[in-house]
Amino acid sequence: MRILISPAKKMKVDNDFLQHTALPQFLPEAETIQHVLQGMTDAQLQKLWKCNDSIARLNIERLRAMNLNRNLSPAIFAYEGIQYQHIAPGILTAPQFVFIQEHLRILSGFYGLLRPFDGIVPYRLEMQAKLQVAGKRDLYDFWQGKLAKQLASETGFILNLASKEYSKAVLPHLPKRIFVLTCTFGELANGKVLEKSTMCKIARGSMVRFLAENNITDAEGIMGFNEFGYRFDRQRSTPDHYVFIQEENHHA
Repeated sequence: MRILISPAKKMKVDNDFLQHTALPQFLPEAETIQHVLQGMTDAQLQKLWKCNDSIARLNIERLRAMNLNRNLSPAIFAYEGIQYQHIAPGILTAPQFVFIQEHLRILSGFYGLLRPFDGIVPYRLEMQAKLQVAGKRDLYDFWQGKLAKQLASETGFILNLASKEYSKAVLPHLPKRIFVLTCTFGELANGKVLEKSTMCKIARGSMVRFLAENNITDAEGIMGFNEFGYRFDRQRSTPDHYVFIQEENHHA
């Protein structure tokens, strides 16, 4: 099994607790993207990133000094988003680190595909950014097929916990023999499943931690997820799409 998750926009340098164990598998591609970004003006970068002045200043400073081989942080500690806070890597045990290193993969517009202990630097680049690289019209075109090929060489079962923005860089390119299971986390509103962005991120991170804590690598075991009041809804689920409904009045 390989678990796919999205990255987070907010990043930090964090190599005090644990060191990285390898370099990213698609480092040459990341270097190609780096050169394209470093050739852009500050104004072009801010337009690409669609961010305010202070975020632009921070990331321009990072980009101008970027060295993809120095001062690296393990990917699982470098991302600061809600999802990663609920994976809570700082409290995982050694066997749980082994589990996520084998089974968890982080999708990235910049690095392509990351293992949790790949050494990375802070960057800002969403997969859907309109960036032309190496004659390709955008990042989906640039990464086309590469990430799916790598994943298909590792497993026959993918648990997709990534957002649509990121999962569509992989799923359309997978061979038909790969079984993909997607999870939806929502609440019921007038008989319909309503997904809320923050709660989805919390649930995805909690799912990763739940799987690591319980050493679950099969579809049936995934049904047991019950963090934050979520329960597997058998009626609304299909073999390749699991729906988890949050009980009413349950707050994170």
